[in-house]
Amino acid sequence: MDTYTHGHAEPVLQAHRWRTAENSAGYLLPHLRAGLDVLDVGCGPGTITVDLARRVAPGRVLGLDVSADPLAEARDLAAREGVPATFAVGDAYALDVPDDAFDVVHAHQVLQHLTDPVAALREMARVCRPGGLLAVRDADYATFTWYPADEGLDRWLDLYSRVARANGAEPDAGRRLVAWAHAAGLRDLTATTGSWCFATPAERQWWGRSWAGRATASSFAEQARAHGLATPAELEEVAAAWLRWAAADDGWLGVLHGELLVRV
Repeated sequence: MDTYTHGHAEPVLQAHRWRTAENSAGYLLPHLRAGLDVLDVGCGPGTITVDLARRVAPGRVLGLDVSADPLAEARDLAAREGVPATFAVGDAYALDVPDDAFDVVHAHQVLQHLTDPVAALREMARVCRPGGLLAVRDADYATFTWYPADEGLDRWLDLYSRVARANGAEPDAGRRLVAWAHAAGLRDLTATTGSWCFATPAERQWWGRSWAGRATASSFAEQARAHGLATPAELEEVAAAWLRWAAADDGWLGVLHGELLVRV
């Protein structure tokens, strides 16, 4: 079982709940239509999944996550929105789904956490119907950039990368999507980039407090300590840096994502 660097603590879910199809899967939306069947791998609390289900209704939509922890919240969201999406625990390397079962297989911020993203891409392609689409999007942590400069955030980025790699994962996944797809035998693809930007006071408070919480009370913090990469005092300093950034009147943060549409 791979290690999910972030885990599902409340500061993490706080960030995941912000994600929608529009702000996190815009590259896929023009290709959706009513009646398509969609598999969402790594669905978390289901905000993107429910958005996708709304767009392809009455198509079948299944959200899978490696952990059961966020799925009750995902089911509650689907029920509140009146969207017939279903959710289950699933393994990206061994999907409990027949061959050629879905028109679209989607994975957002998943491959960066896997020790074998190529195997996961092959498995996702297996369950995608001929002519269907495999859609993946992953951040590239080396592209995180912010203002104002803060040595505490420099230390955070270095620490995050070291923790992820200690878990056998690749935090700079966005730039590697094409290479991984080619290694999986997938050649009919379109590569694009997308970005997130956080600059308003509300956005800074939301993003900064989420990462401050992750620095001290999440699986990331536990792993940083367990791998011997940071002390509790150092993690507190990282959290303080995020709160300084959140409070800065001219604070700004951007991050680039790699996006890939593969025609199966």
